[in-house]
Amino acid sequence: MSEILDLKTIHDYNTFLGLETLNPLVSFVDFSKVEVLPHRRKCFNFYGIFLKEKIHGPLTYGRNKYDYEEGTLVFVAPGQVAGIDDDGFTPHPQGYALLFHPDLLRGTTLSRKMKEYTFFSYEVNEALHMSERERQTIFNCFSEIEEELHHSIDKHSRSIITSNIEVLLNHCLRFYDRQFTTRKALNRDVLIRFEELMNGYFESDKPEQIGLPTVAWCADQLHFSANYFGDLIKKETGKSAIEYIHLTVINRVKDLLTSTDKTVSEIAYEVGFQYPHHLSRMFKKVSGHTPNEYRNQIMRGA
Repeated sequence: MSEILDLKTIHDYNTFLGLETLNPLVSFVDFSKVEVLPHRRKCFNFYGIFLKEKIHGPLTYGRNKYDYEEGTLVFVAPGQVAGIDDDGFTPHPQGYALLFHPDLLRGTTLSRKMKEYTFFSYEVNEALHMSERERQTIFNCFSEIEEELHHSIDKHSRSIITSNIEVLLNHCLRFYDRQFTTRKALNRDVLIRFEELMNGYFESDKPEQIGLPTVAWCADQLHFSANYFGDLIKKETGKSAIEYIHLTVINRVKDLLTSTDKTVSEIAYEVGFQYPHHLSRMFKKVSGHTPNEYRNQIMRGA
């Protein structure tokens, strides 16, 4: 395995490709202008949106390898490691990339919105698969940014470029909503697996060993990134993944309250709470009653 190439600046990436840097904080790459693309794993210290049409070899992204499917958008956030690690190269690559440094966004409205674009933390196998019409929309956004990059830098450059990037990212949000919707059958399967995972968790000794299940743990068990998994659950159920987990926990507690004589403290430890009052607080928030109030109501037949 070759050493990871640490790309600190946009210029570093352009130098790696043998391209000119038009703006130190943002770059649009047309890979058809690159004669040979060396295969290296790279640590990106900036945002990247990649649409590659021609690539040879499995893409390494984080800890995993994937066969890159043509015609998809892959998003990379600062600090992520991605690339092909086989010491080979792709001759005459095809595709496009938009790269922008966090410094470009500082003090802008887009900087405050970046957390909404959770797809920057998706795994590459959760990439955006676009229709031809959607691809054309992305190309149009790329073209607007590329055109501005060839304009002399002035006091308007930054606001125009960041505005166009925001439009692009908003289109990507829309397209991901469409992708979640058109994959209903797959999403339903994920929900079933999620429910089975939760049931198995509380039937085991895991709650007492490691506590309440987290979104990250559930996502990992189901082979998703935490953000993609959370977005999928939200689209399917209207609840966040943590709300769904808490609802499952409270339903388990209700079963124990009505089928056993265990105290609230005993039940709290059994389902994974470190402190009993944390259970009481969550129970009241979800059901509107304390655990003992709920048990008394059920006992009275209310």
